[in-house]
Amino acid sequence: MASPILDALNAAVTRATTVEASAIALINGISGRIDAAVAQAIANGATEAELDPVQAEADALSASADALSAAVTANTPA
Repeated sequence: MASPILDALNAAVTRATTVEASAIALINGISGRIDAAVAQAIANGATEAELDPVQAEADALSASADALSAAVTANTPA
C-alpha cells in the first residue's frame, strides 16, 4: 500500500527536479549566447579587455549552472 505522504513527496521532488533541470538549461543557454556574442565582438575588433566584464558575467552564469546541477544530482534519488 502506497503512502499518500510519500507519494506527495515523490511528486514534489519530481516537479522540483524538472524545474531545476529547466533552470540549468536556461542558465547554460544564456551563458552560451554571451560567449558567442563575446567571440563575435572580438572578431569585429573589440578587445578582450573591453569584454572582460561581459565574460565575467558569463563565467558567473556557468558557475551557477554547475552548482545547481551538482545540487540536483546530489539530491535526486537514483
